[in-house]
Amino acid sequence: MGLFFGTDGLRGKVNEDLTFDIAYKIGNALSTLKNKPTILIGSDTRISNTYLTLGVAGGAMSGGATVIDAGVVPTAGVAYLTKKTKADYGVVISASHNSGEYNGIKVFNSDGYKLGDKEEERIERCFIHNKTNDFPNIGTYTQDFTLIKQYRKFLINASVNSLAGKTIVLDCAYGAANRIAPDVFRRLGANVIAANAVNDGLKINQGCGALYPENLVRRVFRYKADMGFAFDGDSDRLIAVDEKGNIINGDMIICGLAKYLKAQGKLKGDTVVGTSHTNMAIEDDLKSNGISMIRTDIGDKYVLAKLIEKQLSLGGEQSGHIILKDIATTGDGILTAIVVANMIISEKRAMSEIFEVALYPQTNINVIVSDKFRIMNNETLSKEIVKYNEELEGKGRIMIRASGTEPKIRVMVESKDSDLNEKIANSMAELVKKIDGEV
Repeated sequence: MGLFFGTDGLRGKVNEDLTFDIAYKIGNALSTLKNKPTILIGSDTRISNTYLTLGVAGGAMSGGATVIDAGVVPTAGVAYLTKKTKADYGVVISASHNSGEYNGIKVFNSDGYKLGDKEEERIERCFIHNKTNDFPNIGTYTQDFTLIKQYRKFLINASVNSLAGKTIVLDCAYGAANRIAPDVFRRLGANVIAANAVNDGLKINQGCGALYPENLVRRVFRYKADMGFAFDGDSDRLIAVDEKGNIINGDMIICGLAKYLKAQGKLKGDTVVGTSHTNMAIEDDLKSNGISMIRTDIGDKYVLAKLIEKQLSLGGEQSGHIILKDIATTGDGILTAIVVANMIISEKRAMSEIFEVALYPQTNINVIVSDKFRIMNNETLSKEIVKYNEELEGKGRIMIRASGTEPKIRVMVESKDSDLNEKIANSMAELVKKIDGEV
């Protein structure tokens, strides 16, 4: 990670951490890395999106770039359209699952893949000097809000079955999925109950979507639905709910898909990619079905890097980032929901049967801090982590990490003993707060 970019692009509160000037510098940097590049920009529904889009576009045009604004498009849609239109870069203006006062900038290369750490560091180095072209070599800006239709066609073609006869609840989190997800599922024949499916940047992710699946549970029960899918603000995450109201997180989705793809002979290497946060029970369940799991650092770009390195087809995170590498270049919540719905129809089983796995209890605590890097380098904290890992050896684990997108330390304790998890997690959270308060 660089000074500005984290595990998923650059993110922060608008006009505090993320300013118009930074957006301008990113756009200008892209015009420096390639001569007169074409840059496609898409966003979710946040009210600051136009502001930051114009910042990126202004910087890019100053260096001679051609900018195409595609409007409100899911992150995966921008990745797809960047490759489809042969643009040099795709830029997403979104803070993903964060609330409305936050925004972010993610950059994709011409093949639709997120830029790696080294490429992001190259962008940051370009911040030192602006590239300013003289007349008539200034770039251009156009809007093309019809491009999303190509992404919609891609999603529809990803379904091999009709979804007729299935009642499906979609929670669109007031975000980028608000129009396209219900439209696609209806075109595939499903009876769609769409919730939080309007363009409202003030409400984006607010008590809804992938971070609050309990609301989806209530709607699945109310409408006696066959399944429910919740997306986040930019629709790159998916959390599902089965017909019995059980919440199915990213780990469980990966586990179910892995076994399904293996049975079809489509799981390359009989191996999936998870992260350091992936539940231990998932690894055990996969192993019992002849499937190996490789762990990476948290962050879907690290999952993708390992998928490419090992030439594998499936990976993702507990949070709901699922990468179907043979179909897409990045996590796509809508695509994953379509694949899951197709799997249920092909298997002729209820969702609750396919995704049934007894997860180890996890206690997760997020602690807001002033200096996450100082805390992570604290010797006392390191010794406590070693102590608890020794106590949990063979039956559980503890993980402390700095958030890659927010000023938080994330504490996770996992074992079969939920009371012990809570006790250790609270102890570590208090230690983090104490260290943060030390001068």
